[in-house]
Amino acid sequence: MIIEINDLLALVSAYNPRCDADQIRRAYEYGERMHEGQMRQSGEPYFSHPVSVAAILTEQRLDDASIITALLHDTIEDTEADFNEISALFGVDVAKLVDGVTKLTNLELGSSQAKQAENFRKLVMAMSEDVRVLLVKLADRLHNMRTIKAMTVAKQVQKAHETMDIYAPLAGRMGMQSMREELEDLSFRVLNPEGRSSIMRRFINLRNETGDVIPQISEDIAYVLEQKGVSAEVVGREKKPYSIWRKMQEKKEGFHRLSDIYGFRIITSSVEDCYSVLGAIHQRWSAVPGRFKDYISNPKTNGYRSIHTTVSGRKARRVEVQIRTREMHQVAETGVAAHWSYKNGERFENPFAVDPFRWLHTLTTGFEDAENPEEFLEDVKMQMFTDQVFCFTPNGQVIQLPRGATPLDFAYAVHTNVGDNCVGAKVDGKRVPMWHRLRNGQSVAIITADGQRPTSSWEDFAVTGKARAAIRRALRRENRESFIRLGSEIARIALERIGKTASAKALATAAKQLTGGDRDELLSRLGQADLRGADLVRVLYPELDTEVEMRPEAPNKGVIGLEKGQDAKQAACCRPLPGERVIGILVKGEGVRVHAIDCDVLEDFEEKGGEWIDLRWPEGGSIPQHLAVLELTLVNDAGVLGRICTLIGEQKANICDITFTERKPDFYRMVIEIEVRDVKHLLHVQTAVEADSDVTELLRYRRRIDPSAD
Repeated sequence: MIIEINDLLALVSAYNPRCDADQIRRAYEYGERMHEGQMRQSGEPYFSHPVSVAAILTEQRLDDASIITALLHDTIEDTEADFNEISALFGVDVAKLVDGVTKLTNLELGSSQAKQAENFRKLVMAMSEDVRVLLVKLADRLHNMRTIKAMTVAKQVQKAHETMDIYAPLAGRMGMQSMREELEDLSFRVLNPEGRSSIMRRFINLRNETGDVIPQISEDIAYVLEQKGVSAEVVGREKKPYSIWRKMQEKKEGFHRLSDIYGFRIITSSVEDCYSVLGAIHQRWSAVPGRFKDYISNPKTNGYRSIHTTVSGRKARRVEVQIRTREMHQVAETGVAAHWSYKNGERFENPFAVDPFRWLHTLTTGFEDAENPEEFLEDVKMQMFTDQVFCFTPNGQVIQLPRGATPLDFAYAVHTNVGDNCVGAKVDGKRVPMWHRLRNGQSVAIITADGQRPTSSWEDFAVTGKARAAIRRALRRENRESFIRLGSEIARIALERIGKTASAKALATAAKQLTGGDRDELLSRLGQADLRGADLVRVLYPELDTEVEMRPEAPNKGVIGLEKGQDAKQAACCRPLPGERVIGILVKGEGVRVHAIDCDVLEDFEEKGGEWIDLRWPEGGSIPQHLAVLELTLVNDAGVLGRICTLIGEQKANICDITFTERKPDFYRMVIEIEVRDVKHLLHVQTAVEADSDVTELLRYRRRIDPSAD
């Protein structure tokens, strides 16, 4: 059923008697004419949708331009109307808003990750021009979700996921809590109907057991306030099913163990009354420790102000109480939209409403540093989904951060240079590690030092997008020279292995083919493991390319105990060496695999005694021909890799291959294949390498192999 124009005008006039009724009426008639003959999937006339969207915006007391935009928001996309015509009829301001909503509608936010990320960037950029574009779009999505049953099941699921992932969090980030809750619950109804039904059934059972406790608790609160002489409005409600479900999942508790399935709002006329109410509530009922938050003295970035406390109320049932003024309540319900709110025909200057442009700045700060759309989406979702903590600088400035943030995030929130030069932090006067999780109200002092630079480990505990982007940017600058040095060593070893030299000309030639860049680009790519030494050899000397991919099995000539015609190979899992007790496992069609007697794989052959062969090594042996693999962790510094390779060579061991498994600005981890005579020879190599002060860890590399794979 279509809302009639007079009914819509009555909704607008109720809060804005001075509205331009003629302009709204003309927009209504124009939209109705443009959409004539079009039908929704439910069978209703299509124009019922734009009018319903306009009605939703009247609940937020929005201006005439927003109401008119709602009436026309689908005309450019679905009718013959265009930007110029709407601009001529209703003004450039309205035309830009309608065009902005059209562009948002065409974004496929539920598409693949990469496309979703790029489209989400466009959404935020469209918001930055005029937040009312998003307000209309949110109202559009809310009405579509209210009428979603007319869509196919697949379309319902797609829209519900999109709403839960993007639009509901955006509404919450804008402070539009009632809209966020309804969008979440409508999506929950589609995505998990059984879960929602179970919550509703439990509410019904609880009412049957205890009666309707909301009026009872409301009366208790009202009586306490009356005794204190405080005038206030008390409103109680059951939490939305999705909110209950989410808390059950987060806390892993049953319905009856949840402490705040009921919520009560106490709305006062002044800030002083808010604190008077808080005192009265805590004097009458016991406060639950850890469940108090004062968002009046420390408001959220979206303008939200309220005092939250949880108390043990009637029959020891825990209830959440929110205390706020009427102006705060309007911002709590409509968020950023309160900036355009009208009252009695005048723009209502709500002292707590956030300037939308300042709000957008807080949302998008640092996003320009994102390297790619996926990183952008990660950063903005982090800001939308997380609650916030409020900490103080030593001079009293409030810094707002996502829950779980660390002193490092705090440092970068103060300034990028403070973050880059951070060497430590004090929280409430005590030294804490950089990964310490900050809590509300803490005072944080950052300790800096000239010459300090970010390390890659910082990314592991940085939470905010701004901090992570700044760390990555600094690491890219710092790492390039290190990667070039490391790449030079890899190139030298790879070419020396085939008797060649890593000359400037050879590297320049390889660079053109492998990277299209210069020598430094090639060496940097080698150092970052984007290219391997084998790639360099293959390009320069394809006829000499002898790459063997981490040879899982190497021939073992001369092992004693084989029958005539049998061939034995060193098993990849343990790589036994002369001097170690060995056993042979006969693999049908593959020959004998030589294992160390303590190899874990042998457990799988315990019940197959017939396949075991007793083997031993011959005495002597002076030629390095047995493969061993070492796993090293080295300090990432100039010349370290070259020095380690020299140490191995001095022990008369041959380096066959080097593979880097992890590379950080402060260390790198690698696997080196070497040829040795026996286990004593390997021990000499290990001792020489481990004695180097820049080697932090040295292990003989062994890996578990599934014997059935043979």
